[in-house]
Amino acid sequence: MQLIDSHCHIHSPEYQFDIEQVYQSAYQSGVNKFICIGTDLVDSLQAVNFAISHDNTWSSVGIHPHEADKFNNLHKLTELEKLAAMNKVVAIGECGLDYHYSHSSKKSQREILEFQIDLAIKQQLPMSFHVREAFEDFWPIFDNFRGVRGVLHSFTDSQANLAMAVDRGLFIGVNGIATFTKDHGQLDMYKQIPLTNLILETDAPYLTPVPFRGMMCEPKHIKVVADFLVDLRGEALEDIADRTTKNVNSLFKI
Repeated sequence: MQLIDSHCHIHSPEYQFDIEQVYQSAYQSGVNKFICIGTDLVDSLQAVNFAISHDNTWSSVGIHPHEADKFNNLHKLTELEKLAAMNKVVAIGECGLDYHYSHSSKKSQREILEFQIDLAIKQQLPMSFHVREAFEDFWPIFDNFRGVRGVLHSFTDSQANLAMAVDRGLFIGVNGIATFTKDHGQLDMYKQIPLTNLILETDAPYLTPVPFRGMMCEPKHIKVVADFLVDLRGEALEDIADRTTKNVNSLFKI
């Protein structure tokens, strides 16, 4: 059985992971590939360098919507373009719209998202989207481009937006939130994700699944998320592992 952590932040020195132990524990849990996700220029460069120096590891580069106000000049965006062309970069993001918080203006978020979608198309790379309480603005932006591939990271939204995502060929990233949500609508939504569109992720060190709440999340916890979905959806672990691994390999070409 093989599993992939399609979205983690283990590259950041901020989190003080024992990286050797992280990889050993992940491999023992069947997790054998990792994608480190960039959230600004410094973090993206750290993700790239980490991926280059570690086997079975790739990276994305991107500007998180919380950081959008800091990247409203051409020089910084040119630097992102340079990062996107580096070795072992397999995606653009984490990028998108987040209206739950007000860390950056909606205008800046929309402009930086559009720039990154255009960059992804030029580089022929998929995208890792972060969309929270903002789908009314996200879908018109998305639909204004052609040839966009990607995943809705940490998806917790409605079945209606799930259907619109699937109609557009997007993948759906599921992580530890599924194990501790009390929202029955979300649980019903997780049941409805087509296996052909499902991708597993941790967002490590965040969103640690039950029963390990209070501990730092690691890629090994992908197995916990997979086991939860087995019980929730009534599917075999081997089927979930096989299909989600194929989905990640297909989307990110790893």
